[in-house]
Amino acid sequence: MRVAAIDAFGGPDALSIHSLPVPIPAADEVLIATNTAGVGQWDADMREGWSPTGRRPRFPLVLGTDGSDTIAAVGARIRRFAVGDPVYAASFPNPFERGGHRRWGASSGFYAEYVAVSAEGVAHLPKGLDLEHAGAMIPGLTALQGIDDALELQRGEAVVIHGASGGVGTFAVQFAKLRGASVFASASGADGVALALRLGADMAVDGKDGDVEKAARSFAAGWLRRSSHLRGWPGSEDHPRPRASRRPGGVPGTVSSRPRRGSDAACV
Repeated sequence: MRVAAIDAFGGPDALSIHSLPVPIPAADEVLIATNTAGVGQWDADMREGWSPTGRRPRFPLVLGTDGSDTIAAVGARIRRFAVGDPVYAASFPNPFERGGHRRWGASSGFYAEYVAVSAEGVAHLPKGLDLEHAGAMIPGLTALQGIDDALELQRGEAVVIHGASGGVGTFAVQFAKLRGASVFASASGADGVALALRLGADMAVDGKDGDVEKAARSFAAGWLRRSSHLRGWPGSEDHPRPRASRRPGGVPGTVSSRPRRGSDAACV
């Protein structure tokens, strides 16, 4: 099968097409014939040397943490899935420690025609969701958990979403509006601000060049109930902490697909 893999850590040029054996799923895994693979900032981080497990991978390293298509084979202990089932799947450490490629000294990520992944991270495709959109579920699920589970956002409340033009932030803005909340967003650049407004934000400001705190105070008039801080990705300090614009009793939340080491970020 063909895969997009790296033989050493580096920039985008490190990626190249390899030919590797099709993975053999372990007893608790399924083999997915990949239709769509999600692409996130964390893929670039992994490509440059960051490990979600703290372990160094075996090369060639096949990137990709989520994707979708149909089940091509199942492990001996799998009863919930059958060959031909349309599914979506996610496994953050998969490129580093999961999947059949480890049997040949390499990793198993979703940048491949086939990927072996633990069945715990696999779900049947919901009705109304096509394979193309199901292939990028991590940002959406991260945002949903942040809005509903971490913040328990309610109708009539206000939320500050930093990084609103990013992968998680674009979903968070839409989920917050669906819950009936008022949304103040900071985003990257004029195009990011325009995107946040198009997605439903009530007010948006450039997080790089604008005065975020002043704009947030103007928007909230001192009565913000909740503050959802979707941290800029590692290596970026574009988005300031929202604490200065939070009234006493407000609830701060950090929602990120990858917490920064040494920070208070939570992976939810």
